Amino acid sequence: MSQPLLDIQDLRAGYGKAEVLHGLNLQANKGQVITVIGPNGAGKSTLLNGLMGLLPTQGALYYNGENISELTLEERVLMGIALVPEKRELFGTMTVEDNLELGGFRQMRLGNAQWRQRIDDVYSLFPRLKERRLQLAGTLSGGERQMLAVGRSLMSRPEVLMLDEPSLGLAPLIVKEIFSIIESLRQTGVTIVLVEQNARAALAVADHGYVLEMGEVSLHGPAAELAQDPRVIDTYLGAARKAA
Repeated sequence: MSQPLLDIQDLRAGYGKAEVLHGLNLQANKGQVITVIGPNGAGKSTLLNGLMGLLPTQGALYYNGENISELTLEERVLMGIALVPEKRELFGTMTVEDNLELGGFRQMRLGNAQWRQRIDDVYSLFPRLKERRLQLAGTLSGGERQMLAVGRSLMSRPEVLMLDEPSLGLAPLIVKEIFSIIESLRQTGVTIVLVEQNARAALAVADHGYVLEMGEVSLHGPAAELAQDPRVIDTYLGAARKAA
């Protein structure tokens, strides 16, 4: 069996002296979509920030068989890891296209002469961004801002794309569109780590799921099986069903 693209072993992370993650183990194979679900405060965003190098961590973090625990944020980006944070972090006073070009920094640094052509790939995935390419990012709707944040990350041709609550604060129709895009991204071969409170939608699009509670993995397995697990249904899917 081939080694996983991402192999996290006994990961511990937190803020100051407060440990939030208590020895997490998690794996993702190339081209796989894995999702991490759980309540507010469980440590989901802390996990992504730790993987990205935004927080100090303990434990082993293997990427393509190499332990990258000591690498900086910039080094991880250059290796092919990208994060779309919960707040989306766009440059509001710059145009859509300028934001995308900034996302091509990794490919430019790697000497890829075709890095600008990646914009056409992003526009194919997000036709609405092409329509608004000269519009200031700060004037976009919430759904369009999320599309731009994902598109900008794709400009670097990441091998691992981490999404932190991509559906947060979006209208139901837009949420459906965002998850449809995540499904499309699977076809490109990128490995996706999806942190999401919308457990029903996340499990529907993922291959494998992890339930994170109080900084520890309480359940994990094939996403389709987790979606049928009574513990997951009672805690995470019941409210979604009532709201639907």
